Amino acid sequence: MEIRLYLQMLLRGWWIILLVVSISLMGSLGMSYVAVPQYQAVARFIINPSGALTTSSDQLKSLDTLDLPSVTATYVEVMNSHKIYNDALTAMQIKSGDPLLAAYTVQAVQLPSSSVLQLTVDGPNPKVAAQIANAVGNQSINYAKRVNAIYNLEFLDTAVAPLEPFSPQPLRDASLALILGLVGGVILAILKEQIRLPIEALRHRITIDQPSSAYSRRYFQTRLEEEQARAQTGDVGLVLIQLQGLSDLLESLPSILVQQVLREVTRRLRNELRGNDIVGRWSNLDFAVILPSTPVAGAERMLKHILVSLSEPILISQTKELVQLQPIVAVIVSEPQEAVASLVERAENELLEARRRHLAGGSNE
Repeated sequence: MEIRLYLQMLLRGWWIILLVVSISLMGSLGMSYVAVPQYQAVARFIINPSGALTTSSDQLKSLDTLDLPSVTATYVEVMNSHKIYNDALTAMQIKSGDPLLAAYTVQAVQLPSSSVLQLTVDGPNPKVAAQIANAVGNQSINYAKRVNAIYNLEFLDTAVAPLEPFSPQPLRDASLALILGLVGGVILAILKEQIRLPIEALRHRITIDQPSSAYSRRYFQTRLEEEQARAQTGDVGLVLIQLQGLSDLLESLPSILVQQVLREVTRRLRNELRGNDIVGRWSNLDFAVILPSTPVAGAERMLKHILVSLSEPILISQTKELVQLQPIVAVIVSEPQEAVASLVERAENELLEARRRHLAGGSNE
């Protein structure tokens, strides 16, 4: 059930998913187009006991000491130091304040569980990046020889100019953007539905009278004002229906059974009306109908159909009882430019007269 609900949310929000994915892809491709390609040169180094150690015991001690994290960490810090970097630039005959150097980054790390160090240089020129990596490596080796006679730092792999940039990679970046856009679009589509559903539920509560499923009095009057404003020559029919006997049902029956009766009344009214006619619940005992563009003769014919339909007994399925509501109906057709308040007042007065005639045993017509 939950899966089906989320699938329905995604189907309704398909355009959001498509929009987010499209924006992500276009953004990724646009950034790849304008971004300066970045190349990465890599050099590797190994730390081993110095050849100056002549005795096997000294060599064994140096190997034991080499396992200490502080040894390799010291060499990493040497490679990452500003001194070594500036010495490398001097050897390359490059001024350390050259603004072009700001585009290059240098980083040394220890490879896991080894005495191997890796030095990476990132920058826009692959040859310069490789030259900086090798120059930093040579300066680190020279410095290590001067300060430490126990270990040697040597090249394991010298850096070479890379042929392909590591960034941007349009295909990789577009694939990542597609995945992220898809995930983001799905989240937004679900959030939109989560926000929309409470709003629709609130709108439904305002618009619909829940027990009867007809329109609420408030919404019904709004529609009546709209129809009257739209009708230039009047001819907007307003039907008020009072259901005698409903008061007793409201007091004696459970709410679920009363709801069944009220919804049956709404169903019968809609069956008798045209597609553009509007059914509302006017009060606890009364219903109302708007008949747009309906002259007096047409409204009176509709009144007779409503009387016949609502005079039929209503079967309560749970109790198998028949309920007779005895409808009293009044119909008024608006005059041109008549105020809605005047139309409602005339309809309510007509309903009072129809009720008096009904109680007196007269006709409802």
